[in-house]
Amino acid sequence: MEFRSYDSLRIFDAVARSLSVTKAADELNQSKGSVSYQIAKLESELGFDLFHRSHARLSLTEPGRRLWHVSQAALVQIDREISELRGGSGNSVTVGMLTYFAARWLSPRLTRFFEANPGISLRVEPLNSIGTLKSVNVDLAILWGLREWPGLRSELLFACPAIPTANRVIADEVGRLGIEQAVQKIPLLADSSGDVGWRAWHEAAGLPYRPNTSSLHLPDSNSRVQAVIDGQGLGLWDNLVGPEMEAGTLVAVSDIQLESCGYYVIHPVSGPKRKEVSRFRNWLFDEVAAER
Repeated sequence: MEFRSYDSLRIFDAVARSLSVTKAADELNQSKGSVSYQIAKLESELGFDLFHRSHARLSLTEPGRRLWHVSQAALVQIDREISELRGGSGNSVTVGMLTYFAARWLSPRLTRFFEANPGISLRVEPLNSIGTLKSVNVDLAILWGLREWPGLRSELLFACPAIPTANRVIADEVGRLGIEQAVQKIPLLADSSGDVGWRAWHEAAGLPYRPNTSSLHLPDSNSRVQAVIDGQGLGLWDNLVGPEMEAGTLVAVSDIQLESCGYYVIHPVSGPKRKEVSRFRNWLFDEVAAER
């Protein structure tokens, strides 16, 4: 049967991110009844439940979780293509960023940018690490990292402490082993910084860095989230995985946070900054300031 409810996927995305119909309704400027109706209609067409509903609390079902991760990537791609078609290249801003950040932080806010800046087109270029920044042509980049970015101009957009996370099965194993033994025996999934993040966390925890030699390299950040959920190892994640933490599919395995990290706006070292680029940069910081 042909799927027709593509419009409902954005509503589903909003509910899945917050696990709250009320918060999603506020974000979408719709009534709770309208959001609930659209979700029920979507579930009816799909033929499976997207959420568990227990005592007014929501959590994603396994099919719902799988669809959400797929739809996140698709919606970012759609936003990118639409924005590219909106205008000529002179009014276009190309921004490199992690797919994780694009789907979980940027995409829900993009409508406000386009409303405030008609005529500006935005292109999102997926980046997996600081290394890939050298091979793409972008006006700005937004990357997760520590305080220092040698050889690059950077501004801290917002601090976002990271903690070691695992699924429930691995978390139980960490509890049995203790965190010092666990981070040596259980694979540590590298992030966009390579092993810089994990090395910094070990230093903060006062532990020697002696990781398991088994490793899983997943360049895509959203795939790494899923790998931790699937039990492939431990991952350093921040509060953008809030929905998974609330649902219990991800569990913090230590109280020690990597405090000195966050999302940074990275600027090309040379070349004048066009007004469209400045507008996008300023909008980013205005969004962060408005949410404090």
